[in-house]
Amino acid sequence: MLTYTLANGLEIPAIGFGMWQNTNDEEVKSSLKHAIDAGYRLIDGAAAYQNEEAIGQALKELPISREELFLTSKLRNAAHGYENVKREVAESLNKLQTDYLDLYLIHWPVVKGHGDNWQKDNLGTWRAMEELYEEGILKAIGVSNFSVEHLENLVNHARIKPMVNQLLIHPGVTQTETRNYCKKHTILLQAYSPLKPLSVIMEDAKMKRMKEKYQKSVAQILLRFSIDLGIIPLTKSVHEERIKGNIDVFDFKLEEEDMDYLLAWSHPDFTEPDNKNERPPQVS
Repeated sequence: MLTYTLANGLEIPAIGFGMWQNTNDEEVKSSLKHAIDAGYRLIDGAAAYQNEEAIGQALKELPISREELFLTSKLRNAAHGYENVKREVAESLNKLQTDYLDLYLIHWPVVKGHGDNWQKDNLGTWRAMEELYEEGILKAIGVSNFSVEHLENLVNHARIKPMVNQLLIHPGVTQTETRNYCKKHTILLQAYSPLKPLSVIMEDAKMKRMKEKYQKSVAQILLRFSIDLGIIPLTKSVHEERIKGNIDVFDFKLEEEDMDYLLAWSHPDFTEPDNKNERPPQVS
């Protein structure tokens, strides 16, 4: 498995298995088994996904050691603030049946009740995460859905820079300004929903030619697009064959002309997100 090295020297797998919208206990168990069997080691979760207890139980029943896994969780939007973070992390650790997390992220930068003071809110939240990182409970810390101005607030005022930023990235939504900023500051990017344009782009004539050229599915080409940008794609499925297919992306590389085409591809269904003004759903 290809890995990247975070700014603190920690190695992270180059592809991850996402647990968003997977709330059926049996499907959590079966999908994780298929994912581990296929070779996934990065498991991307969040308190807001409301399935950490099922994930913890499923992983305990699989023949794999904790040390072989790279577990991620994220802070609930309703639990921002220095006083809340340590309780939230402890709850996630308890549900996941582990004593550390490989990566912990602030899920969204601007949340309900903190629209006018998000800078102070994020700095206080981050300070608690820095302390847990220094204690070894969190092996790496980062953010999700942070645009440049949100990142600058931490980079310029916090003791420890974010090591990861998880964003919506796929052809049609490439977040170039934020990608460039993260590269400059050694912040590794992860892409969630990397297959979002699948149903639209599969009808594209150029994409059909790419399928023939690489002898790969459209999904595999979209995932390779992220990898060739130096970004970790986070896939999700409950179907064994799709889970296997999604990790079969390390035996080819997209040619420069195809990367350029996908970077420039656009469609009216897909627009750049407004992470400052849009409010994410609040999960209690």
